[in-house]
Amino acid sequence: MLTAGVAGTLLASLTACGSGSASGSGVHIVTSVYPLEWLASQVGGDAVTVTNLTEAGADPHEVELSPRQIGTVADADLVLHIRGLQPAVDDAVDQHAADRFLDPADVVDLLPVSSADHEHDGHAEEQHSGADSHSHGGKDPHLWLDPERLAEVSAALADRLSDIDPDHAAAYQENHETVAGELSDLSAAYTESLDTCARREIVVTHAAFGYLAEMHDLEQISVTGIDSHHEDPSPARIAAVVREIDEHGVTTVFTSPLADPAIAETIASETGAEIALLDPLESLTDDSPGTDYLSVMRANLDALVSALGCS
Repeated sequence: MLTAGVAGTLLASLTACGSGSASGSGVHIVTSVYPLEWLASQVGGDAVTVTNLTEAGADPHEVELSPRQIGTVADADLVLHIRGLQPAVDDAVDQHAADRFLDPADVVDLLPVSSADHEHDGHAEEQHSGADSHSHGGKDPHLWLDPERLAEVSAALADRLSDIDPDHAAAYQENHETVAGELSDLSAAYTESLDTCARREIVVTHAAFGYLAEMHDLEQISVTGIDSHHEDPSPARIAAVVREIDEHGVTTVFTSPLADPAIAETIASETGAEIALLDPLESLTDDSPGTDYLSVMRANLDALVSALGCS
């Protein structure tokens, strides 16, 4: 990551182009993770250009910014970013866009990391040690896995865009209402489908599903912590998860597109559980079970219904 002095020297020679996808024209929004890119594109519509700082297939927890990307942040009309998720983006915003960013954590309450995985049989302390040491200020940044919270962010984004670009205010508000309706339908589908299930424990390789668990009275049991898909779980943690699976009759271990499949394979071989995909939507990849936020979330719901034996 560049120092402030080096970044400042380089900025003068950079164009406004950044990595990640961009679409539209007009107001330039920079986002830091895929679900926020999707939301900005939906609310902004044709009146905005959206650039995402996390390349497709990259782990957003490990993002470092190039000089060109720092230039993109400096030139943005608005940066939509969850503070604490990506320290490199925090630094760039603080240095170059401190008066032009919207943090969804200022709009909705974030879950504490300790609630991202329910304590169970005394293993919570073991799980939340090591790499998962509250690097997000003790908060779980994966708020987009709760459609209701994301709808609140949509409303705040529409208001902010209306202030920046009053000529398109009516369109921003109309787009928000459309998105909010889609998110409400999605939330209702989750509630209805997960209301009655034979099991309520979800075993995942990455502790990204705390919001989903909280919303639907599920218990997330994760092999690694909240910070990265590339942590190496200890033998003790793997043994603890195996005990949980045996105790509760869990039939499925969920992995994600960015996770090392060997973690799920190890646990499946120990327990006889099946392996399935549950996508935390931190990045849209060729291995994602859908083509956009809504389709991936609905594929996640189908996977949960099957794994949990929901009627």
